[in-house]
Amino acid sequence: MNRRNFLKTGMLGAIMAASPISLSAIGEATKPVGKSGRLNLSFQPYELQLRHAFNLARNQRTTTPGVQVQLEYDGVIGYGEASMPPYLGENVASVTEFLSKLDLSQFSDPFRIEEIHEYMESVAPNNRAAKASVDIALHDLLGKIMNQPWYKIWGLNPEKAPNTSYTISYNADPAEMRKQIEETSPYKVIKIKMGLDHDKELVEAIRRVTDTPICVDANQGWTDKNKALEMCHYLADKNCLFVEQPMDKEAIDDTAWLRERSPLPIIADEFMQRLPDVRRAAQAYDGINIKLMKSTGMHEAYKMAVLAKSLGMKVMLGCMTETSCGVSAASQLAPMVDWADLDGNLLIANDIFDGMKIVDGKVTIPDRPGIGVVPLA
Repeated sequence: MNRRNFLKTGMLGAIMAASPISLSAIGEATKPVGKSGRLNLSFQPYELQLRHAFNLARNQRTTTPGVQVQLEYDGVIGYGEASMPPYLGENVASVTEFLSKLDLSQFSDPFRIEEIHEYMESVAPNNRAAKASVDIALHDLLGKIMNQPWYKIWGLNPEKAPNTSYTISYNADPAEMRKQIEETSPYKVIKIKMGLDHDKELVEAIRRVTDTPICVDANQGWTDKNKALEMCHYLADKNCLFVEQPMDKEAIDDTAWLRERSPLPIIADEFMQRLPDVRRAAQAYDGINIKLMKSTGMHEAYKMAVLAKSLGMKVMLGCMTETSCGVSAASQLAPMVDWADLDGNLLIANDIFDGMKIVDGKVTIPDRPGIGVVPLA
Protein backbone atom coordinates (compact mmCIF):
# COMPACT_ATOMS: atom_id res chain seq x y z
CA MET A 1 0.00 0.00 0.00
CA ASN A 2 1.42 3.38 -0.91
CA ARG A 3 1.34 6.53 1.20
CA ARG A 4 -1.67 7.91 -0.68
CA ASN A 5 -3.75 4.87 0.16
CA PHE A 6 -2.63 5.07 3.76
CA LEU A 7 -3.83 8.64 4.03
CA LYS A 8 -7.14 7.64 2.49
CA THR A 9 -7.81 4.59 4.62
CA GLY A 10 -5.72 4.99 7.75
CA MET A 11 -5.72 1.26 8.26
CA LEU A 12 -2.14 0.16 7.54
CA GLY A 13 -0.34 -0.56 10.79
CA ALA A 14 -3.57 -0.55 12.81
CA ILE A 15 -3.02 -1.97 16.23
CA MET A 16 -6.64 -2.74 16.95
CA ALA A 17 -9.88 -3.37 15.16
CA ALA A 18 -11.04 -0.04 13.81
CA SER A 19 -14.51 1.10 12.85
CA PRO A 20 -14.98 1.88 9.14
CA ILE A 21 -13.52 5.28 8.32
CA SER A 22 -15.73 7.73 6.52
CA LEU A 23 -13.51 9.91 4.35
CA SER A 24 -16.32 12.40 3.89
CA ALA A 25 -16.18 13.13 7.61
CA ILE A 26 -12.64 14.48 7.45
CA GLY A 27 -12.60 18.20 8.22
CA GLU A 28 -16.39 18.41 8.55
CA ALA A 29 -18.36 19.54 11.59
CA THR A 30 -19.40 16.53 13.65
CA LYS A 31 -21.72 16.41 16.62
CA PRO A 32 -20.23 15.14 19.88
CA VAL A 33 -20.60 11.39 19.97
CA GLY A 34 -21.90 9.16 22.72
CA LYS A 35 -20.32 6.40 24.79
CA SER A 36 -20.34 3.95 21.91
CA GLY A 37 -17.31 5.58 20.31
CA ARG A 38 -13.73 4.33 20.78
CA LEU A 39 -10.36 5.75 19.76
CA ASN A 40 -8.65 3.73 17.04
CA LEU A 41 -4.96 4.28 16.22
CA SER A 42 -3.10 3.47 13.01
CA PHE A 43 0.39 4.41 11.83
CA GLN A 44 2.94 4.04 9.06
CA PRO A 45 6.64 4.97 8.66
CA TYR A 46 7.35 7.79 6.24
CA GLU A 47 10.87 9.10 5.52
CA LEU A 48 11.24 12.82 4.86
CA GLN A 49 13.57 13.84 2.04
CA LEU A 50 15.45 17.11 2.62
CA ARG A 51 15.72 19.53 -0.29
CA HIS A 52 19.25 20.45 0.84
CA ALA A 53 21.64 18.58 3.13
CA PHE A 54 21.66 19.80 6.73
CA ASN A 55 25.25 20.52 7.76
CA LEU A 56 25.09 20.83 11.53
CA ALA A 57 27.69 21.15 14.27
CA ARG A 58 27.52 17.45 15.16
CA ASN A 59 26.18 15.68 12.09
CA GLN A 60 25.05 15.93 8.49
CA ARG A 61 21.87 14.44 7.07
CA THR A 62 19.75 14.44 3.94
CA THR A 63 16.72 12.60 5.35
CA THR A 64 14.69 12.49 8.55
CA PRO A 65 12.85 9.35 9.66
CA GLY A 66 9.20 9.84 10.47
CA VAL A 67 5.98 8.05 11.31
CA GLN A 68 2.55 9.22 10.15
CA VAL A 69 -0.34 8.61 12.54
CA GLN A 70 -4.12 8.59 12.30
CA LEU A 71 -6.56 8.59 15.21
CA GLU A 72 -10.16 7.71 14.32
CA TYR A 73 -13.29 8.22 16.42
CA ASP A 74 -16.78 7.54 15.07
CA GLY A 75 -15.68 8.20 11.49
CA VAL A 76 -13.72 11.38 12.20
CA ILE A 77 -9.94 11.22 11.58
CA GLY A 78 -7.20 13.20 13.27
CA TYR A 79 -3.73 13.34 11.73
CA GLY A 80 -0.45 13.35 13.60
CA GLU A 81 3.22 12.64 13.01
CA ALA A 82 6.49 11.83 14.70
CA SER A 83 9.71 13.25 13.25
CA MET A 84 12.96 11.92 14.66
CA PRO A 85 16.25 13.71 13.92
CA PRO A 86 19.18 11.70 15.34
CA TYR A 87 19.78 13.71 18.49
CA LEU A 88 16.30 12.95 19.88
CA GLY A 89 17.30 9.35 20.48
CA GLU A 90 14.18 7.98 18.79
CA ASN A 91 13.79 6.10 15.54
CA VAL A 92 11.11 4.40 13.48
CA ALA A 93 11.49 1.14 15.41
CA SER A 94 11.17 2.79 18.83
CA VAL A 95 8.19 4.92 17.78
CA THR A 96 6.28 2.04 16.21
CA GLU A 97 7.08 -0.18 19.20
CA PHE A 98 5.65 2.43 21.58
CA LEU A 99 2.56 3.05 19.45
CA SER A 100 1.95 -0.71 19.24
CA LYS A 101 1.78 -0.87 23.04
CA LEU A 102 -1.01 1.71 23.29
CA ASP A 103 -4.59 0.62 23.82
CA LEU A 104 -6.48 3.82 23.18
CA SER A 105 -9.73 1.91 22.64
CA GLN A 106 -10.22 2.09 26.41
CA PHE A 107 -11.07 5.77 26.04
CA SER A 108 -14.71 6.35 25.10
CA ASP A 109 -14.34 10.12 25.59
CA PRO A 110 -11.58 11.64 23.40
CA PHE A 111 -11.79 14.92 25.32
CA ARG A 112 -9.95 13.34 28.28
CA ILE A 113 -6.67 14.82 27.06
CA GLU A 114 -5.01 14.85 30.48
CA GLU A 115 -5.94 11.24 31.18
CA ILE A 116 -4.73 10.11 27.76
CA HIS A 117 -1.37 11.80 28.37
CA GLU A 118 -1.13 10.22 31.83
CA TYR A 119 -1.83 6.85 30.26
CA MET A 120 0.89 7.33 27.61
CA GLU A 121 3.37 8.29 30.34
CA SER A 122 2.48 5.11 32.24
CA VAL A 123 3.17 2.91 29.21
CA ALA A 124 6.81 3.97 28.87
CA PRO A 125 9.02 6.98 29.73
CA ASN A 126 10.63 9.24 27.16
CA ASN A 127 9.33 8.44 23.61
CA ARG A 128 8.54 12.13 23.25
CA ALA A 129 8.09 12.21 19.46
CA ALA A 130 5.93 9.08 19.60
CA LYS A 131 3.70 10.68 22.23
CA ALA A 132 3.62 13.91 20.22
CA SER A 133 2.27 12.03 17.20
CA VAL A 134 -0.72 10.84 19.23
CA ASP A 135 -1.20 14.22 20.88
CA ILE A 136 -1.25 16.03 17.52
CA ALA A 137 -3.71 13.54 16.06
CA LEU A 138 -5.89 13.87 19.17
CA HIS A 139 -5.95 17.66 18.92
CA ASP A 140 -6.77 17.44 15.23
CA LEU A 141 -9.60 15.02 15.99
CA LEU A 142 -11.06 17.12 18.81
CA GLY A 143 -10.86 20.31 16.78
CA LYS A 144 -12.81 18.60 14.01
CA ILE A 145 -15.43 17.36 16.47
CA MET A 146 -15.80 20.95 17.77
CA ASN A 147 -15.47 22.32 14.21
CA GLN A 148 -12.87 24.86 15.38
CA PRO A 149 -9.13 25.38 14.86
CA TRP A 150 -7.08 25.16 18.03
CA TYR A 151 -5.93 28.79 17.98
CA LYS A 152 -9.60 29.73 18.42
CA ILE A 153 -10.16 27.13 21.12
CA TRP A 154 -7.19 28.63 22.99
CA GLY A 155 -8.56 32.14 22.41
CA LEU A 156 -5.57 33.31 20.36
CA ASN A 157 -5.49 36.01 17.69
CA PRO A 158 -3.94 34.67 14.46
CA GLU A 159 -2.92 38.19 13.44
CA LYS A 160 -0.36 38.11 16.26
CA ALA A 161 1.53 35.20 14.71
CA PRO A 162 5.12 36.29 13.98
CA ASN A 163 7.23 35.98 10.86
CA THR A 164 9.03 32.69 10.49
CA SER A 165 12.71 32.28 9.90
CA TYR A 166 13.98 30.19 6.99
CA THR A 167 16.91 27.88 7.72
CA ILE A 168 20.13 27.46 5.77
CA SER A 169 23.49 25.88 6.59
CA TYR A 170 27.00 26.16 5.20
CA ASN A 171 27.80 24.40 1.95
CA ALA A 172 31.30 24.13 0.53
CA ASP A 173 29.91 24.34 -3.01
CA PRO A 174 29.66 28.10 -3.78
CA ALA A 175 26.88 27.56 -6.33
CA GLU A 176 24.83 25.55 -3.85
CA MET A 177 25.47 28.13 -1.16
CA ARG A 178 24.26 30.94 -3.42
CA LYS A 179 21.17 28.91 -4.26
CA GLN A 180 20.31 28.48 -0.59
CA ILE A 181 20.77 32.19 0.09
CA GLU A 182 18.58 33.11 -2.88
CA GLU A 183 15.83 30.85 -1.52
CA THR A 184 15.61 33.02 1.61
CA SER A 185 14.39 36.06 -0.35
CA PRO A 186 10.65 35.61 0.46
CA TYR A 187 11.33 35.52 4.21
CA LYS A 188 11.83 38.26 6.79
CA VAL A 189 14.31 36.34 8.99
CA ILE A 190 17.11 33.94 8.01
CA LYS A 191 18.14 31.22 10.44
CA ILE A 192 21.74 30.05 10.18
CA LYS A 193 22.97 26.67 11.38
CA MET A 194 26.38 27.28 12.97
CA GLY A 195 28.93 25.55 15.15
CA LEU A 196 31.28 24.60 12.30
CA ASP A 197 34.55 26.09 11.08
CA HIS A 198 32.86 28.38 8.57
CA ASP A 199 30.46 30.37 10.76
CA LYS A 200 31.69 33.85 9.85
CA GLU A 201 32.17 32.85 6.22
CA LEU A 202 28.49 31.96 6.02
CA VAL A 203 27.42 35.23 7.62
CA GLU A 204 29.58 37.24 5.24
CA ALA A 205 28.16 35.35 2.25
CA ILE A 206 24.64 36.27 3.36
CA ARG A 207 25.53 39.89 4.02
CA ARG A 208 26.93 40.26 0.52
CA VAL A 209 23.44 39.53 -0.75
CA THR A 210 20.95 40.80 1.82
CA ASP A 211 20.60 42.73 5.08
CA THR A 212 17.63 40.60 6.20
CA PRO A 213 17.80 39.99 9.98
CA ILE A 214 19.39 36.69 10.95
CA CYS A 215 19.19 34.39 13.93
CA VAL A 216 21.74 31.74 14.79
CA ASP A 217 21.50 28.16 16.00
CA ALA A 218 24.91 26.89 17.08
CA ASN A 219 23.55 23.44 17.99
CA GLN A 220 25.92 23.24 21.01
CA GLY A 221 28.84 23.77 18.64
CA TRP A 222 30.77 26.49 20.52
CA THR A 223 32.96 24.82 23.11
CA ASP A 224 34.71 27.86 24.62
CA LYS A 225 32.70 30.53 26.44
CA ASN A 226 35.08 33.34 25.48
CA LYS A 227 34.86 32.34 21.82
CA ALA A 228 31.09 32.19 22.16
CA LEU A 229 31.03 35.71 23.60
CA GLU A 230 33.24 36.98 20.78
CA MET A 231 30.81 35.43 18.27
CA CYS A 232 27.83 37.06 19.99
CA HIS A 233 29.47 40.50 19.69
CA TYR A 234 30.34 39.80 16.05
CA LEU A 235 26.77 38.71 15.29
CA ALA A 236 25.26 41.71 17.07
CA ASP A 237 26.97 43.89 14.49
CA LYS A 238 25.49 41.75 11.69
CA ASN A 239 21.82 42.39 12.51
CA CYS A 240 21.35 39.16 14.44
CA LEU A 241 18.29 38.79 16.69
CA PHE A 242 19.36 35.99 19.06
CA VAL A 243 21.54 32.90 19.45
CA GLU A 244 20.16 29.41 20.08
CA GLN A 245 22.02 26.85 22.16
CA PRO A 246 25.52 28.28 21.73
CA MET A 247 27.15 25.76 24.09
CA ASP A 248 26.66 22.19 25.28
CA LYS A 249 23.34 21.73 27.07
CA GLU A 250 25.23 20.44 30.13
CA ALA A 251 27.41 23.59 30.31
CA ILE A 252 24.88 25.47 32.42
CA ASP A 253 27.38 27.63 34.33
CA ASP A 254 29.20 28.68 31.16
CA THR A 255 25.89 29.47 29.48
CA ALA A 256 24.80 31.60 32.44
CA TRP A 257 28.18 33.41 32.25
CA LEU A 258 27.60 34.03 28.56
CA ARG A 259 24.06 35.30 29.08
CA GLU A 260 25.27 37.90 31.58
CA ARG A 261 27.70 39.35 29.02
CA SER A 262 26.10 38.72 25.64
CA PRO A 263 24.60 41.63 23.68
CA LEU A 264 22.14 39.10 22.19
CA PRO A 265 19.45 36.96 23.87
CA ILE A 266 20.52 33.37 24.50
CA ILE A 267 17.81 30.81 23.75
CA ALA A 268 17.64 27.22 25.02
CA ASP A 269 17.09 24.56 22.37
CA GLU A 270 18.69 21.14 23.04
CA PHE A 271 18.56 22.04 26.75
CA MET A 272 14.78 22.25 26.51
CA GLN A 273 12.66 19.15 26.48
CA ARG A 274 9.53 19.37 28.60
CA LEU A 275 7.66 21.49 31.15
CA PRO A 276 10.01 20.95 34.14
CA ASP A 277 12.91 22.28 32.03
CA VAL A 278 11.34 25.74 31.72
CA ARG A 279 12.23 26.84 35.26
CA ARG A 280 15.69 25.31 34.93
CA ALA A 281 16.26 27.22 31.70
CA ALA A 282 15.35 30.50 33.41
CA GLN A 283 18.60 30.21 35.40
CA ALA A 284 20.86 30.33 32.33
CA TYR A 285 18.86 31.46 29.29
CA ASP A 286 16.83 34.45 28.18
CA GLY A 287 14.26 32.30 26.43
CA ILE A 288 13.25 28.85 25.27
CA ASN A 289 12.57 27.13 21.97
CA ILE A 290 9.50 24.90 22.18
CA LYS A 291 9.25 21.99 19.74
CA LEU A 292 6.31 19.59 19.70
CA MET A 293 8.53 16.57 19.07
CA LYS A 294 10.28 17.22 22.38
CA SER A 295 7.34 18.47 24.46
CA THR A 296 5.16 15.40 23.68
CA GLY A 297 2.87 17.59 21.61
CA MET A 298 0.53 20.57 21.74
CA HIS A 299 -0.91 19.91 25.21
CA GLU A 300 2.36 20.36 27.08
CA ALA A 301 3.77 22.91 24.63
CA TYR A 302 0.92 25.28 25.52
CA LYS A 303 1.70 24.90 29.24
CA MET A 304 5.39 25.56 28.56
CA ALA A 305 4.64 28.78 26.70
CA VAL A 306 2.36 30.03 29.47
CA LEU A 307 4.94 29.27 32.17
CA ALA A 308 7.85 30.81 30.25
CA LYS A 309 5.93 34.03 29.66
CA SER A 310 4.99 34.19 33.34
CA LEU A 311 8.72 34.00 34.15
CA GLY A 312 9.48 36.90 31.80
CA MET A 313 11.25 34.71 29.27
CA LYS A 314 11.21 35.01 25.51
CA VAL A 315 9.43 32.20 23.70
CA MET A 316 10.40 30.75 20.36
CA LEU A 317 8.35 28.15 18.51
CA GLY A 318 10.41 25.70 16.49
CA CYS A 319 10.04 22.44 14.61
CA MET A 320 12.01 19.56 13.20
CA THR A 321 11.99 18.70 9.54
CA GLU A 322 8.32 17.76 9.39
CA THR A 323 5.43 17.58 6.97
CA SER A 324 2.78 20.28 7.09
CA CYS A 325 1.02 18.10 9.67
CA GLY A 326 3.52 18.74 12.47
CA VAL A 327 4.26 22.31 11.42
CA SER A 328 0.56 23.23 11.20
CA ALA A 329 -0.01 21.78 14.66
CA ALA A 330 2.77 23.98 16.03
CA SER A 331 1.42 27.02 14.18
CA GLN A 332 -1.71 26.96 16.36
CA LEU A 333 0.53 28.25 19.18
CA ALA A 334 2.22 30.92 17.06
CA PRO A 335 0.23 33.92 18.38
CA MET A 336 1.71 33.24 21.85
CA VAL A 337 5.38 33.51 20.89
CA ASP A 338 8.04 36.12 20.15
CA TRP A 339 9.77 34.25 17.32
CA ALA A 340 8.88 31.36 15.05
CA ASP A 341 11.00 28.90 13.12
CA LEU A 342 8.26 26.97 11.36
CA ASP A 343 9.89 26.09 8.07
CA GLY A 344 10.23 22.32 8.48
CA ASN A 345 7.72 21.59 5.74
CA LEU A 346 9.47 24.00 3.39
CA LEU A 347 12.75 22.12 3.78
CA ILE A 348 11.43 18.78 2.54
CA ALA A 349 10.67 17.61 -0.99
CA ASN A 350 7.88 15.14 -0.20
CA ASP A 351 5.20 16.87 1.88
CA ILE A 352 1.89 14.98 1.97
CA PHE A 353 -0.38 17.62 3.51
CA ASP A 354 -1.70 21.10 2.76
CA GLY A 355 -1.69 23.24 5.87
CA MET A 356 -0.01 26.27 7.41
CA LYS A 357 1.28 28.83 4.89
CA ILE A 358 3.94 31.52 4.97
CA VAL A 359 2.49 34.67 3.44
CA ASP A 360 4.90 37.57 2.98
CA GLY A 361 7.16 35.91 5.54
CA LYS A 362 4.42 35.61 8.18
CA VAL A 363 3.04 32.46 9.77
CA THR A 364 -0.51 32.17 8.47
CA ILE A 365 -2.64 29.65 10.34
CA PRO A 366 -5.24 27.81 8.25
CA ASP A 367 -8.83 28.59 9.21
CA ARG A 368 -9.83 24.93 9.29
CA PRO A 369 -10.93 22.73 12.19
CA GLY A 370 -8.32 20.92 14.24
CA ILE A 371 -4.74 21.59 13.21
CA GLY A 372 -5.89 22.71 9.77
CA VAL A 373 -4.37 20.10 7.45
CA VAL A 374 -5.78 18.31 4.44
CA PRO A 375 -4.06 15.31 2.82
CA LEU A 376 -2.71 16.03 -0.64
CA ALA A 377 -4.37 14.01 -3.37
